[in-house]
Amino acid sequence: MEEKYERISEFLESCNALMECDYRMAGGKIREILQKIARSRELTELFTAVTKGFHYAAARRDYLRYPAAPGTSRGVAYLPAERKDVLAFVFCLMVEFDAGTMELDDFLLRYFYVDGSYTASFLVFTDRVVKPFRDIVADCFPALSKAEPHADAPAEDVFACVPQMLSAERSRISVYALGEEGEAAAALLFGGLSSAAEKRDADAFMAVLAGYKYFLRAFSIEESRELFAFAASL
Repeated sequence: MEEKYERISEFLESCNALMECDYRMAGGKIREILQKIARSRELTELFTAVTKGFHYAAARRDYLRYPAAPGTSRGVAYLPAERKDVLAFVFCLMVEFDAGTMELDDFLLRYFYVDGSYTASFLVFTDRVVKPFRDIVADCFPALSKAEPHADAPAEDVFACVPQMLSAERSRISVYALGEEGEAAAALLFGGLSSAAEKRDADAFMAVLAGYKYFLRAFSIEESRELFAFAASL
């Protein structure tokens, strides 16, 4: 493998290490990811391009909602709908964590709260934020995946578009006042959809989507044409 792809592969491995580590080790793993970016010309150029013109302060207001709704004590986090903005947003978050201008522990319990557990909250954070970030970078370098094919990879992955669709769907419904219980239900449903898509389990995906359909009706929210059109194609 060429040296440039070795650098990118090392970056992806660092993302995997962050997703698999104890949350108390996350600071060092995030620093490693940023170092891998700095050591790769291709990754440096990629993140220079996606952050050019990206307004991080405005993105924080749009995608980090605290409180999630009036009267609640928790926040909710979303990812941008555009893939390039996902890269810019998560990269800027990591820079803040590394610089110490944002404490990861506080961030986890504020935006990814799970029963007051840092470990559980960190797992949700890595699944919803770090994993899409890693996957989008990998998609930017298709030659890398050709060089190292996965033996069990399907010829056409119909679920590859799901993370982006779910991110857009979260942003779409974020303008509605769901209340604390509604926010919790939405998080559970999105987690189920994401898990089913990750496992490439069409039956499970359709089952959770049926529940999501009733959720939308309960809050008088119009169905997403894109998401349900995708489901119809399965």
